[in-house]
Amino acid sequence: MHNNEIEMKSNKKIIHLIAAARPNFMKIAPLYHALAKEEWANPVIVHTGQHYDLNMSDTFFRDLNLPDPHIYLNVGRGTHAEQTGGVMIAYEKILLENRPDLVVVVGDVNSTVACSLAAVKLGIKVAHLEAGLRSFDRTMPEEINRIVTDAIADYLWTPSPDGNENLLHEGVDPAKITMVGNIMIDSLVMMTPAILREKTREDLGVDDKDYGVVTLHRPANVDSPDILLNLCDALIRVSEKTSLVFPVHPRTAKNLREFGLYEHLSNAKGIILTEPLGYNAFMNLVFGCKFVITDSGGVQEETTYLKIPCLTLRPNTERPITVTQGTNHLSTPDKIEADLKKVVEQDRHNTPLFWDGRTAARVVDIIKATFS
Repeated sequence: MHNNEIEMKSNKKIIHLIAAARPNFMKIAPLYHALAKEEWANPVIVHTGQHYDLNMSDTFFRDLNLPDPHIYLNVGRGTHAEQTGGVMIAYEKILLENRPDLVVVVGDVNSTVACSLAAVKLGIKVAHLEAGLRSFDRTMPEEINRIVTDAIADYLWTPSPDGNENLLHEGVDPAKITMVGNIMIDSLVMMTPAILREKTREDLGVDDKDYGVVTLHRPANVDSPDILLNLCDALIRVSEKTSLVFPVHPRTAKNLREFGLYEHLSNAKGIILTEPLGYNAFMNLVFGCKFVITDSGGVQEETTYLKIPCLTLRPNTERPITVTQGTNHLSTPDKIEADLKKVVEQDRHNTPLFWDGRTAARVVDIIKATFS
């Protein structure tokens, strides 16, 4: 590389994009691609390794056209304290070796708060993409991560008006807050052509609008034998009327086998169990489904954008706009059948403001302005 090329690269602003869990990859992908087109920006993907599974991680990078992570911390699984501490220690070393101009964290996993803490304590500016979301349930580890990250970050980029309201209620300086829209929708729009090319529905032999999709992974739903049994029984009853496709999360698969429930589900005629799917393959399933039953945050947003009925098995959601303005309905294991009927029959609503596939472009403009 010639000296002038080195000088040009050194003049670029180094922007770390932190990814740890499956949804994080979808949130950084549109921003990475948008920043990579800018002459002044050098986006660097930092994969903490907090969640690592071949089907849950590597395939997402391929689907989203992301390069291999530029920095891999390889922290791995552990308790909340072990993960948070491990990421802080590993990431601080990276920051001391090659100080970035900005750290962008997304979502609400342990790596989100850990990388924020490491950077802020070294005087490095931190932006939280998807700031301001609140479930108001502090028994959820993610809620603690959200609150702490928003309290220390320099820039808070919110996906919807409720995010702004939550932050203002907590006393955050309004100058720190900007509503940019939902970055997940950017990924969905960006990948739609590839999603439509997938053959997931064809390979599984399901007909459009004649099946439901199930995703379950949250400890409150899958870690208790009794609750998981009730969920399995409810899904089997639903499958007697509408067939279900259930890509099984590794945590859920482990517990289903440990509790002796895997065959209980797999033997049901109307239920198709699959391995975890890459983003494009999974969304190909969602595009053609009649409804979704989930406990995931991201799916609530995608179904709202797609106007597909969604039943979320949680007592609360940090994305209330998907309920008030979207297609989402909160439910419990014992009410699945009754609530599913309601959500399938309810009127569809308008797409929330700025859920338009242009969030990454707005964020790039904001980042550029901070450096001018």
